[in-house]
Amino acid sequence: MNLIDIATLALLGNGLFFFFVGTIGLLRLPDVFTRMQATTKCDTLGAVSVLAGLTIYSSDFFTASKMVLIIIFAVIANSTAAHAISKAAYISGEQLYEGTVIDEYGRDRS
Repeated sequence: MNLIDIATLALLGNGLFFFFVGTIGLLRLPDVFTRMQATTKCDTLGAVSVLAGLTIYSSDFFTASKMVLIIIFAVIANSTAAHAISKAAYISGEQLYEGTVIDEYGRDRS
């Protein structure tokens, strides 16, 4: 087993770990905002790790460059979409978890 195989397996394992943690966060956290935060971060890190591992393993330059572009798009699109969805949920009146301490948008929930 050479260094490229080890790096690929490490990145794939890292991605699997983040996907698993995101799934646990989706099932265990109390409200839509905390669930979204957990799944967005873990989904982005998981996808980037898996795609980075496949990029390292790929021997074709064009395939690797396409995966790098997908990584860049995923980082930008995941965070932007999560922000837009959470803002829409907040505006539509989705309730925050009762243990929420700070409401940055200005509604007083205390």
